[in-house]
Amino acid sequence: MSDIGLPSDFLRGGSSSFTEFLRRVAPEQLPGRELAGGGQVPEVPHGTTIVAATCADGVVMAGDRRATAGSMIAQRDIEKVFGADDLSMVGIAGSAGIAVEMVRLFRVELEHYEKIEGTLLSLEGKSNRLASMIRGNLAMAMQGLVVVPLFAGWDAQAARGRIFSFDATGGRYEEHGFHTVGSGSVFARGSLKKLHDPGHDIDTTVMALLQSLHDAADDDSGTGGADLQRRIFPVVMTATADGVRRLSDDEVGRRVDRIITGRHLRPDGPAAPVVTTSGADADDHGEEEAR
Repeated sequence: MSDIGLPSDFLRGGSSSFTEFLRRVAPEQLPGRELAGGGQVPEVPHGTTIVAATCADGVVMAGDRRATAGSMIAQRDIEKVFGADDLSMVGIAGSAGIAVEMVRLFRVELEHYEKIEGTLLSLEGKSNRLASMIRGNLAMAMQGLVVVPLFAGWDAQAARGRIFSFDATGGRYEEHGFHTVGSGSVFARGSLKKLHDPGHDIDTTVMALLQSLHDAADDDSGTGGADLQRRIFPVVMTATADGVRRLSDDEVGRRVDRIITGRHLRPDGPAAPVVTTSGADADDHGEEEAR
């Protein structure tokens, strides 16, 4: 014990990683640590679909609000998209309890690094720290408590929005254009293939993501659509050079109302053009290929 009343471990120099510090002084506080001994894992709530896409001004992320436990709806208004710091955000899919703990620890990790080093961690550095935390949850993943986040933010050095995905072992992959995770990801991804354009503005990209979540909810029972009776809408966040911003429920609600109105006419959503070039351009391109 030091003269100022703190254990010596709190005053010893070391890594700028708060996770490493926690592992040394209070490992029982790490997410999932209390279950690491093995045994049968009970059925727990799972978060589902998260979508993200780049645009001309940065990057947008959105997540539905449903958590499921088997065939049951465990929660209708869970939040799965969070601001990690001033320039980045993270969405969670998988075991909800451990995922939320991991996000909280990740936020502290970034704040701790800034205080110790006196500078912000780069966007790639942040994604590497998150990958390391996911790798630390591997024992839980082997028992079925998998956490698969989606990370995105504004890269101040590159002056653009970027997206990073992960696997259960902590593998980190940069995604280009858009990406989806969770039980409804395959349906959301198919939707975004037709709707996403990296040159679109923020508002158009938000609409594309909301349309993709609507498509996912249409085909996946684990993904919750907008709850018009309770006015529960997806969480939508943007990251630009001006920082991270969460759209208010009123802002998202107005967009969802437009989508629902449009779906009365086209239940399967907006149609993408089959041919993206004019007929003359297509003919010229065909002649060039023939030559």
